[in-house]
Amino acid sequence: MHFSFDTPLNRFRSIAILEGISFLVLLIIAMPMKYLAGIPEPVKYVGWAHGVLFVLFVGLLLQVWVTYRWSFGKVVLAFVASLLPFGTFVLDRKIGQEEVRR
Repeated sequence: MHFSFDTPLNRFRSIAILEGISFLVLLIIAMPMKYLAGIPEPVKYVGWAHGVLFVLFVGLLLQVWVTYRWSFGKVVLAFVASLLPFGTFVLDRKIGQEEVRR
């Protein structure tokens, strides 16, 4: 995993990975702590961080759409990927493979 913020696409990919990690932490750690152990604080803080990262993801997705002239379908698939567990990891791999082919 490589984080780089030098281009709009690399910023998008880096935030996508962080958003995916925060989503998994929310689902796998924070929510069970709230509902199984009665400790609600992790959901509050991880949920807040995930929300900020999701907003950044959407903003950067719009920037990438305009800058790299992605098709509407590709943008929709990228957005849907952010809603699925592990989706942003699959998205990052696909984008990386496309970049190698260029």
